[in-house]
Amino acid sequence: MRFAIVVSRFNEGITGGLLAGARAALADAGVPGDQVTVVHVPGAFEIPLAASELAASGRFNGVICLGCLIKGDTMHFEYIAAAATQGIMDAGLATGIPITFGVLTTLTEAQAEERAAPGPGNKGREAAQAALDMTALLADLRPRLDQ
Repeated sequence: MRFAIVVSRFNEGITGGLLAGARAALADAGVPGDQVTVVHVPGAFEIPLAASELAASGRFNGVICLGCLIKGDTMHFEYIAAAATQGIMDAGLATGIPITFGVLTTLTEAQAEERAAPGPGNKGREAAQAALDMTALLADLRPRLDQ
């Protein structure tokens, strides 16, 4: 099994925790570190394009998307959150490769820190587990659909 992780550099203090959680989940599932490719992008808006390219390459069983958006005083948060969400979903549907959503959309930095902290509530860990689960589901489902 090979996985790619796309992680935003924006809010790196938070996204670094998400990345650690995703790596831990993959390692716990027996995915060797050399089977995990990490790609850094500037921000959440750039995640979908990188995820789409990685998925379309045929080299990965799943792509895990990690980022962090914290609401500010302008509409920027809403626009970027909507674009990243839609783009990530579209990339998965277009490629047929599991692409999971680990982009935090929080109201405060404290909420983001809580969701990126080590432990079972880490949303990077959850996104990696979703990629593992969907990869297994599709590996089971697709042969049955071909019959």
